[in-house]
Amino acid sequence: MAKWGQGDPRWIVEEREDGTNVNNWHWTERDATSWSKGKLREFLVGIVVENEAGRCQISELKQVEGEASCSSRKGKLIFFYEWSIKLGWKGIIKESGAKHKGLIEIPNLSEENEVDDAEVNVSKKKGDGDILKDLMKTAGTAKVREALGDYLKALKTEFTMGMILPTKATATQELTIKRKLSENTLKSSPLPLGVRIPTVAPHMTEMFDTAVEQLYSIFTVKDLVQTFSKSPAMLEAEKGGKFQMFDGNITGEYIELLTNKKIVMKWRCRNWPEEHYATVALNFVPTPGQTELQLDCKGVPVCKENMKFCWQKQHFEEIKGLLQLTTLNG
Repeated sequence: MAKWGQGDPRWIVEEREDGTNVNNWHWTERDATSWSKGKLREFLVGIVVENEAGRCQISELKQVEGEASCSSRKGKLIFFYEWSIKLGWKGIIKESGAKHKGLIEIPNLSEENEVDDAEVNVSKKKGDGDILKDLMKTAGTAKVREALGDYLKALKTEFTMGMILPTKATATQELTIKRKLSENTLKSSPLPLGVRIPTVAPHMTEMFDTAVEQLYSIFTVKDLVQTFSKSPAMLEAEKGGKFQMFDGNITGEYIELLTNKKIVMKWRCRNWPEEHYATVALNFVPTPGQTELQLDCKGVPVCKENMKFCWQKQHFEEIKGLLQLTTLNG
């Protein structure tokens, strides 16, 4: 038996007040079955496909059998899911106005197969209307697989929030980030002086189901930034203050902050040409029951990475997941 103070540090519990699961070393498991059934209904029911011949819509989730869970061990997440799904669809032929109904069956959605390989079977009740069945077999199947992919992404992000507990390594990493900010030692690919950098000025608008105050805080409060980005961050949310997020891939400086109205930042990605910054402006527009976020960027280098795609996937979708989780827990 090890003497006091000589045990494996992964088992030491004295660094947490609750004394549990230090450094995420122990096995924990969370049942995602009930949550998943609700998400599958949310993502699948209401899907619409349409062409010049007809229009079809998934009208109901008739049956969903199976289970899902997420486990954590040694700081890693392990997912298990196995589903058999039956959906009802209805459609109308535009020329004749004839209405038809049918089924979509997904016999096995599991972690053993890629979602693009999931079997999707489309059937229709007897009679005419094969043109609608063909529409569901092509465009409908593609939309169903896309929705299943959205469910799996939510399972691996939204559902797992809070499963990986903070560790000492996180604090160390934050100190490293702060040191790098002050020393300005982040490296990027050098570009010869005098070379003109081609740039673009993307614009985006997104609606969020939350008050303007809450959305503004998600961009200016360190804990909230770390939650939606799932990585350490450093923020000095004041004019002239520095920020760094996404493990140092994004750095910059706050140029202007008008509380609950506007944020203007100098913004750069790590792989941009050295010393090049874009200007990113966020305007928060309150609307009844929602907040409209207007994103305007200037001076974004033309590169392989699509700025709009990054904002949509890494910011907007993750923030919406955070807001949904806050609503469920609230």
